[in-house]
Amino acid sequence: MLRKLGLWLLTAQLFALPLAAADNTGSITGQVRNAQGVPQMGAVVEILGPKLSALRVFTDEHGFYSISGLLPGSYNLRVSAPAFLPALREKVGLHPGTGTVVNVTLNSLFEAVQLPPLRGSDSSDDWKWVLRSVSNRPILRFQDPALMASHERTSAFHAVSGTLSFLAGSPASGFGTGSDMSTEFSVEKPVFSDGTALLSGNIGYGYASPTTVLRAGYSKVGSDGTGPSIAATIRNLASPDLGLPNADFQSIALTTSDVMKLGDVLELRFGSELQTIQFLGRVSAFRPFGSADLHLSPDTVVTYAYATSEPDSSSEKGFDRETADLSESGPRMSIAGYQSTLERAHHHEVAITHREGKNTIQMAAFFDRVSDPALTGVGLYSAVSGEVLPDVYSGTFTYRGRQLDAQGVRVAWERQLTSKISSTFDYAYGGALNLDNPNATIDSVRQWSSVKQHHAISAKLKGTLPGSKTGWIASYRWVDGPTLTPVDMFNASIGQADPYLNLFFRQPIPGTGFLPSHLEAMIDLRNLLAQGYVPVIGQDGHTVYLVQAARSVRGGVAFTF
Repeated sequence: MLRKLGLWLLTAQLFALPLAAADNTGSITGQVRNAQGVPQMGAVVEILGPKLSALRVFTDEHGFYSISGLLPGSYNLRVSAPAFLPALREKVGLHPGTGTVVNVTLNSLFEAVQLPPLRGSDSSDDWKWVLRSVSNRPILRFQDPALMASHERTSAFHAVSGTLSFLAGSPASGFGTGSDMSTEFSVEKPVFSDGTALLSGNIGYGYASPTTVLRAGYSKVGSDGTGPSIAATIRNLASPDLGLPNADFQSIALTTSDVMKLGDVLELRFGSELQTIQFLGRVSAFRPFGSADLHLSPDTVVTYAYATSEPDSSSEKGFDRETADLSESGPRMSIAGYQSTLERAHHHEVAITHREGKNTIQMAAFFDRVSDPALTGVGLYSAVSGEVLPDVYSGTFTYRGRQLDAQGVRVAWERQLTSKISSTFDYAYGGALNLDNPNATIDSVRQWSSVKQHHAISAKLKGTLPGSKTGWIASYRWVDGPTLTPVDMFNASIGQADPYLNLFFRQPIPGTGFLPSHLEAMIDLRNLLAQGYVPVIGQDGHTVYLVQAARSVRGGVAFTF
């Protein structure tokens, strides 16, 4: 009897062992899809593990698979299907009596190609891991075109590039805007992997001490077009012959800026300039600036912009922002009673821009506040009065105006007529300084000035001639009355144009292919018809004029290497 009972217990234990083992087993399940999320039927799923021969199952019509009866441990999962790269999942952990879900996405050869940033030298062994998990890592790598151009320039050339220009004529925008003859240069050299060092300058010639502007800077641009920049600018201008101590004009400015992108929706541009000026004492100014672009769609952008200095039109004339005419980017100074003052401005603008085919339309509202605006005058005037700053080269001068508080609206429309020609129409309604007394003297201009609303309309054509490759810009800006300042003076939109009739030509000179540089001729004509001149009586009884922009003719040649 005892023998039969022992035999029965032994048999029960032998049957209980497999049941206990079965309770400790687990399963691996999941779904196999392609990159577009479509389930893949008939894909081969293999399980590899220690002390386990390969287990193979196929996915059903919904892409699902299930492998059960697996002992606890670590497994490798491999999935393959026709027309797809194999996928590998390593070290899939399985605990006793549980199930693990592993979903797999299969990529084709073309889907495995992506656009990652360049890797450094520490990733030289990445090819080993690519071969092990090719479905999750690209086996081909393309670079962004802009990054390729920058990389080619850095690694292939390692050379210095730049321009050298010889110009004659004056910008005629008052004190400190350059000599009648000048030499401009810019030298640019790539440094490190994505940085650029820049040295540029403008050296003027005349019977007084020459006007000199030097700028040194560094910028870093990433693969997405963002990055910081920093520049230091030193100016030494000709003395206006005031006959007073400390009348030499010297200044130094430190400018920093940065560009940031938050996804594809928001782009931020911000920076500041710190200026210190030695002229009849010391004046300092801090000038922040910035903008925020909100991309509502690929063709619609809402922009808020804040500026503290007036824009220039040099960029659309083929000049880079950092290598443009530095004589026109200086601080705007004026004096009254031998007291120097720096123009200080605040510009706020909200705009919405929409692109539809070949048309771009922008609507904006703006608010401007300019303290001690530096007005431009035309005529020979002595500096001994202590009210004006004459420019010894161009026959113009700078006069301090009264504070300008203006607001207005703008509508701009641009249309691409051909692949080489575009047209722009701009309408603005806003405040500008007026001279209420036609018989005012130069000493009483501030007293008789007031802000009034004006209409301004401009039209602009620009393009390139196909045969000669002549670049040209023709614009005309009309204002409904004589004003001392432009309407919408901070306009930096697609419709930006200088006051009245302006022409610009940039002509490559043929037959210079044997030279190591590219030679171009330039001519810049501003306010060609001399419109908008407001007469005032000087202290000597002669008539001088206050203008939005003086007529000027400037030209020269530029070597680009």
